[in-house]
Amino acid sequence: MPLVRLSSKGQIVIPKSIRDKLGLKPQKPVILELVKDHAEIRPVPDVIRELKGALKHRPSAAKALIKEHRQEVEQDGKLSV
Repeated sequence: MPLVRLSSKGQIVIPKSIRDKLGLKPQKPVILELVKDHAEIRPVPDVIRELKGALKHRPSAAKALIKEHRQEVEQDGKLSV
């Protein structure tokens, strides 16, 4: 367990081995939470990456609307003759 010191400004340096394991990069936000008598640092979940592909196997609403529109246009053409 690495030992770090608090600077006069209240800052700490997270050791590289821990940053690498958590996937922390410069400017990436983290969650700092007080839990009883200690603090926990967690990366903010990347919601976009987690949701990527979630709707991949669902039917496309746009394609369904286009199909419905084409059917209506086709029916209207048949009715006017």
